[in-house]
Amino acid sequence: MSPIAQAIPTQPAIARRAVFPFTAIVGQEEMKLALLLNVIDPKIGGVMIMGDRGTGKSTTIRALADLLPEIEVVADDPFNSHPSDPELMSDVVRDRASRGETLPLMQRKVQMIDLPLGATEDRVCGTIDIEKALSEGVKAFEPGLLAKANRGILYVDEVNLLDDHLVDVLLDSAASGWNTVEREGISIRHPARFVLVGSGNPEEGELRPQLLDRFGMHAEIRTVKEPALRVKIVEERSGFDQNPQTYLEQHEEEQQALQQKLIDAQTLLPSVNLDYEMRVQISQVCSELDVDGLRGDIVTNRAAKAIAALEGRTEVTLDDISRVITLCLRHRLRKDPLESIDSGYKVKKVFSSVFGVEMPTEG
Repeated sequence: MSPIAQAIPTQPAIARRAVFPFTAIVGQEEMKLALLLNVIDPKIGGVMIMGDRGTGKSTTIRALADLLPEIEVVADDPFNSHPSDPELMSDVVRDRASRGETLPLMQRKVQMIDLPLGATEDRVCGTIDIEKALSEGVKAFEPGLLAKANRGILYVDEVNLLDDHLVDVLLDSAASGWNTVEREGISIRHPARFVLVGSGNPEEGELRPQLLDRFGMHAEIRTVKEPALRVKIVEERSGFDQNPQTYLEQHEEEQQALQQKLIDAQTLLPSVNLDYEMRVQISQVCSELDVDGLRGDIVTNRAAKAIAALEGRTEVTLDDISRVITLCLRHRLRKDPLESIDSGYKVKKVFSSVFGVEMPTEG
């Protein structure tokens, strides 16, 4: 029996810290596209953003979280549980729902959780209070960052400096949608469905290829060289800093339009069709590039459908594949950990050959 959803009274609006609007970010199209596609289809598997310092990585990700529409959550649950989707409910909420209990609901902004560089596994995954469990016979669980990130965005800056084991934990949770904590024979699990965004500076070292392959997409960003564009970026930022409220009002219409576009794309996504012949050609590109495993094929298929949905279409085109295939494959080509990531030239070259089109131009 499905529970009767009862909304709790809306609290007076609390003034939130102003966040630079996503639609006002100049340039960095690769990063913005990869983030939007992951929001439309989180099963793409997250984004690894590598590039120079001071190129707006953190600003863009915060702007994306602020852009997203509010979600409905069970008010007294620490895991942002969905009120009706069992896959996004904690075990406790699912039990309450199955008993027909009335669940208190509330609207909440999509969470963007920052993972600090020195975070411990307990801080990330949560801890079990063994003493309380033994003395009171209850599973006393202190939720970690993965619990807060459920149905949101988990951002890991300098992910290439994070302990490999911790990166593995994050990637496992992102892939399975669940986090399991086990200690002294006691096991607790909760939903952890989030968009994983990692960023880093290649000068400080790369991730191991095995870990890099687990990220759905890889976006490269570079410092803008064109003086006129640099001036525009500085002016936009100065305008926001001087009067955030006025600046946000000027971009409100664009923000709302993009937010609605994302909502429509999520609704349309299940109806998007990718022609069989194109799927074969995508797999041929992966095969000729000697990409290990099938993640590259799957992610490229998903990303191509997501970009079609973003543009309001139900049929994937050749141009859709052309725009996402480098983002999906460039980080899967490395065999030698000391080799730098291919800029995308190899991917474009093989794509052009397999699909019988001219080599895409840079940009």
